[in-house]
Amino acid sequence: MQLEKFINADEVVQKDLEFICNNLEKELHLMSGKNLLITGGAGFIGSNAAHYFYQKKWQVYVFDNLSRKGTYFNIKWLKKETNVRFIRGDIRKFNELSKTLSNINPNVIIHCAGQVAVTTSFLNPREDFEINALGNLNVLESIRVNKLKSTVIYTSTNKVYGNLDSNKVKINKNRYVYKNNIRGIDEKNRTDFHSPYGCSKGAADQYVRDYSRIYGINSYVLRQSCIYGPNQFGIEDQGWLAWFVIASILEKKITVFGNGKQVRDLLYIDDLNRLFEILANNKKIDIDRVYNVGGGYKFSLSILELLEFLEKKIGKKIKVNFSKWRAGDQKVYISNNLRLKKNFGWEPLISPKVGIKKLMSWVYNNKKLISQTLA
Repeated sequence: MQLEKFINADEVVQKDLEFICNNLEKELHLMSGKNLLITGGAGFIGSNAAHYFYQKKWQVYVFDNLSRKGTYFNIKWLKKETNVRFIRGDIRKFNELSKTLSNINPNVIIHCAGQVAVTTSFLNPREDFEINALGNLNVLESIRVNKLKSTVIYTSTNKVYGNLDSNKVKINKNRYVYKNNIRGIDEKNRTDFHSPYGCSKGAADQYVRDYSRIYGINSYVLRQSCIYGPNQFGIEDQGWLAWFVIASILEKKITVFGNGKQVRDLLYIDDLNRLFEILANNKKIDIDRVYNVGGGYKFSLSILELLEFLEKKIGKKIKVNFSKWRAGDQKVYISNNLRLKKNFGWEPLISPKVGIKKLMSWVYNNKKLISQTLA
């Protein structure tokens, strides 16, 4: 009987120690003095960034309305792995957002919230505008009205460049290549919006830049190419690489729009998080502010090359349907990262060969979960 009491007492002490350690960890994050708010923090990029910065001892707040499939699972994952604080909210609601930012007073805001699919923007351009353009303005106005000193990192898109018809391409085996042998698209290329999505993201892109010029808000615009990695519940019209991996493993229908020789540079999420951290900690005045971000020429693949790689890894032929090109589709998009390398010493490190294997591993380990989001 006495031994039983002793064992139970040990269990109580152990639980007390666990409680103290967990709360101490929370307090250490609060004491770090570095507050980060991530809009759209339950999405693919946002949830990975939240997890990354939490590990770096930042106090992380996630602001998301959980409107996309997969976000519930990402929040559940974050709650299990971290003490990130979740706030359910919508960037379209200015008063709600402004009050949140005023209460938190974040050192840094990574603005990921948005309508993310080109095809959806054609179906509902008003909603696309309200989320991407107006929602972005609400973030900037919340900072201005509350007189905050937050740094803003805005996740823009390469779609602001349109279909890049001025850069002539040719076919080289299973891929398109630039005729003039350029190594990628730099920030000097003119913007040319070819979809409601391009317009809304382009408007947000410009607002971030002008609020920096006019109101002195420290900001960065990241015109991102194809970002991929775990916790990406890709679907046909958004997150194409993740969707191809998911569809290949779960034996879902794959449709390729065009001939499959179109090329994108691929950036693994860990490399993007490294860049977020560099910008979040940067204390120097940056006059450039706009950066193209991607895997670059070295880390690029065509759709056909990706399918060939997946077939080798899965060990079977993948069934693919081909359909007509979509409006605004770029035959080649490769980011020129030289400005980022020059200003911050950043460059991508994780190759598609390594990154796609990691993504495949996540899909294999979460097949049931992913299937639920596709139901």
